[in-house]
Amino acid sequence: MAKITLKGNVINTLGELPGVGQLAPDFELVKSDLSRVTLKDFAGKRLVLNVFPSIDTGICAASVREFNKQASSLNNTSVLCVSRDLPFAQARFCGAEGLKDVVSLSDFATGKFGKDYKLEIQEGGLANLHSRAVIIIDELGKVIYNEQVPEIAQEPNYEAAIKALN
Repeated sequence: MAKITLKGNVINTLGELPGVGQLAPDFELVKSDLSRVTLKDFAGKRLVLNVFPSIDTGICAASVREFNKQASSLNNTSVLCVSRDLPFAQARFCGAEGLKDVVSLSDFATGKFGKDYKLEIQEGGLANLHSRAVIIIDELGKVIYNEQVPEIAQEPNYEAAIKALN
């Protein structure tokens, strides 16, 4: 288990994120139109997995906005915003905010993504949701960067994530 905090209180996730140099685990997630996508659907692209507990919190929303802003200038890169929110909530948020450079994906159906990537929160009020993390995958499906944000109420290190892509 990995230890993170929620407003200073220690909670555990399922384990450690996939390591740099490892192949990223495959996934099947749900798009806002309820179609399914897998890691293979993004073959040949660099991926920024922006993972968070819920789009309906301020920090989560801020991370989606910030990666949307920075995604427009990245070549051959898709930003995937992943949570257990219903696809309808994700679509509502992105539509209201005018966010067009990110792909919202939901793990609501099975939670398997959170388990396979070892970022499922194990206890407390956010149990079974995803911890805040950033995982960058290269064109060959290999993890080139990961950040398990240590405090859920803290934004990820955008600068380090974008630097990993350059």
